[in-house]
Amino acid sequence: MAFGRLERTTGPQPMSDINMTPLIDVMLVLLVIFMITAPLMTSALKLDLPKTEGAQPSDAPQSIALAIDAQGQMFVGDERVDEDVLRSRVAEAARLNPSTEVQLRADRSVPYGRVAELIGLVQKGGLSRIGFVAEPAAR
Repeated sequence: MAFGRLERTTGPQPMSDINMTPLIDVMLVLLVIFMITAPLMTSALKLDLPKTEGAQPSDAPQSIALAIDAQGQMFVGDERVDEDVLRSRVAEAARLNPSTEVQLRADRSVPYGRVAELIGLVQKGGLSRIGFVAEPAAR
């Protein structure tokens, strides 16, 4: 009986390098995404809202944001609209849910008469819950 020696082959050595290409690709894609979305996160509509101590955020489940800037232009969200488009959007919101709250942001220099006209337009469209948005007063 002959005893032979079995040769053991060693397996491949563990790789000690990290392939950085996929990590760099992911980082560049994320960078591009953030570069595109960052300007969209800031509001383009600049208003000088009145300041008051009672200003608190609303917890209305469904709302539509209306704004009037210093020149009297009307906005739904951040989109500039004319009076006819505003009427149709308010009527559509009232048709979908009559208890939708209107969050009205008006620049402090807008005349009261113009704000009253907008409130009348909203009420004529079928929405009666109107909240005025203001900034908290500095302490």
